[in-house]
Parts: sequence; structure tokens; C-alpha cells
Amino acid sequence: MSGYTIIDVDTHVTETPDVWVSRVPEHMKDKVPRIENDAKGTPFWYLGDKRIGNPGMSATAGVGDMLNWPRSWEAMHQGAFNAHERLKYMDKMGIWAMVMYPNVGGFGSQAFLKMEDEEVKIACVQAYNDWQTEWASADSRRLLPITSIPFWDVEESVKEVRRCATKGHRGILFTGDPGSLGQPIMGDDSWNPLWEVAVELDQPISFHIGSGNMDGGLHRETVAKYGKMAAFAHLSIDIFLKNGIHLSDLLLSGVLARYPEIKFVSVESGIGWIPFVLEALDYQFQGNRVDEERPDLTMLPSEYFARNVYACYWFEKTAPRRLLDKVGVDKILFETDFPHPTSLYGEEVHDRIREGLGDCDAETQRKILWDNGLKLYKVEPPTEADEIKRVKVAAEQVL
Repeated sequence: MSGYTIIDVDTHVTETPDVWVSRVPEHMKDKVPRIENDAKGTPFWYLGDKRIGNPGMSATAGVGDMLNWPRSWEAMHQGAFNAHERLKYMDKMGIWAMVMYPNVGGFGSQAFLKMEDEEVKIACVQAYNDWQTEWASADSRRLLPITSIPFWDVEESVKEVRRCATKGHRGILFTGDPGSLGQPIMGDDSWNPLWEVAVELDQPISFHIGSGNMDGGLHRETVAKYGKMAAFAHLSIDIFLKNGIHLSDLLLSGVLARYPEIKFVSVESGIGWIPFVLEALDYQFQGNRVDEERPDLTMLPSEYFARNVYACYWFEKTAPRRLLDKVGVDKILFETDFPHPTSLYGEEVHDRIREGLGDCDAETQRKILWDNGLKLYKVEPPTEADEIKRVKVAAEQVL
């Protein structure tokens, strides 16, 4: 039996200071994301003269939390940004492969929309993808980049998907809420070239939480009344459930009817809400005779979900124990969200798996933890040599 038991379908890589400034032409360097230290020496990401992010907040696993986050890369878990250290951590945890998502550009590249120069916006997306390709080269079988796209330009997005597919990227990152970002809604035909290239290359399209308009962020009034962490908990639930709205949009958009082979993934949003959303959509669909108005929709929303959509879970205990049949065991994936503040880390990974899937049969567990992700992302399984190396690395870490 393999010592590797997990395909982790949602993790993040904490960007290093040189991601953009070392990969764009000289005349763009003052326009792309860069690191500057404050008076206390704490690094922050800047875009122009605006502070847009805190690198430590994306890398608290094992070293802190949102109230006590690392103030330097040295203080982070080294696997947050160092690919070789990430692989060592994966070996220790029995995780064979990790799918990787961004931080600084937003969970759908939407942060780059704030730039005025179209050439610079696209260069930022390309630079990030190139960095991820380089990062994954430490072991491209196990570190799986997802292509960020300049979704505001469909033609350029298609080009970028094709370019990155040749470099080993395993999927496409797209905003789940383009309408909130001044773009056409999901069902608009202008997106068809993107759907078509996804089908042609057989690459899943990810709706990561927080990929829409996030300008509101933490509301000052809520923070003042409830406290910062309570306000963050409120915001978290808001963005989890917004993926339910994005999913509803997708299921009624006609995209899945036009492209029966396309695949979508709801990332970092959990699975417990899915049965309700599907039941509510089917109820409204049938009760309001939607099929009479929309003859293109020949299946119920729940049937389109079962055919075309995947969802990820990590911390939940109730849904994995009680609702697997309502979501579909062939369409559930497991993630840890490493190294984010809400991630599972260390022994908590296996504790949560036992608490959620402990009552399931071995086949069901293997599908959710391994088979579904292996197939969706076309992961090359470990060899005997990999197994021997894992045992050695794990033993060294114990010592």
C-alpha cells in the first residue's frame, strides 16, 4: 500500500519579492507588484502607491495565525515559498501532489484590473504564471500550477491558457463572478472561446472563493462592533456561500448544455451547502417550468452538476459523514489550503480526514482523497523509488 494517500487540490504558494520585478521589462518595474518595508521593517506588497497585501498573512501554517503572523519570509514555514521544502512537508504528510493557487493578484487575477496599462496587466499575469512554472519544476509531477488568465481580454486569455498548457499547467483559474468586475455575465457568448479551449485541452476551470469583486473587504463598522476576527469569520462565510451563487449562475447559464464535456471546480468553498443549492435550483426549475422558456436546458441543474462540476472540502465533519451521496462521491475532492490561516496543517490533516471520512468504506475514501484528483488533474502516480524516498525523508524529519 502506498505511503502517499492524498492529492491536495487547493494550496497556495507565498509569492517571493522578485516574482514581478524580475520578470517584466525595465519600463514596467515601477508599475508591477513590489515589496516595501514599513517603519518597523515589516514587508508589504504595493501596487503603485497603494498597499495591497501582506505576505505573512498568506503563510501562517505552523508558525502563527491571523493575530500573530510571520513578519518575514524567514519566519514562515519554509514550504510556503520554497518548493523543495514544500516537497519535504508533502512527504511527511503522505501528500503526493498539490494544486497551487495565487495570493497577491487575487484568487482570480482581479487585482490586476486596477492597473490602467493593458500591456502591464497582461505582463503581470504572464510573469506570475512563469514563476509558478519555475517553482513547479522542483518536481512537476507533484507541484501542479493552475493558469491565471487576463480574463478581461478573452483572446489573450486563450493564448495564455495554450502557452501555459505546454509548460505543464493543469487547469484554468477564472473568476466566478465576472459581472461584479465589469465583465459580461457567465452565460454571455463572448466567453465561448475560453470554454472551447478548456474542452479542447481537457483542463478544468476553477472558481476559487474570493475571485469576484472584493473591494468591500472587512467593513469598518463590523470590525468596530464585532472585533476583527469575528468580522473575518463573517466575511469567510460570505465568500464561501458566494460560490453557491456562482454555481447557480453556471448551472443556469447554458454553458454546461453547450459544452457537455467541460469541467468546473468550486475551490475552497466546502460541500455542505451543495445539496441545498441543488435541491432549491431543481425545485425552482421544475416549479417555474424553466425548461419551457429555456429549451437548451434539457437536464435539471443537479444533473448538470453531477456531470460537469467538482467541489472541494477540508475542515468539514458533518457533510463528509452525512451528505456524500447528495453531492456525489465521484465529484468531491480534498484540500488543505496550506499555508493559509484557515488551512489544515500537520496532524490536523489526518485528524480531520478520520473525523469526516472515518465511517466511509475504503473505496469512497480513496476516491475523495486520491482517485478523483488524480484523474481530474492527470497526475502521474508515485513510483517505487518515490515510495522509498518518502520513507527516508519522513524518517529524517522525525529525527
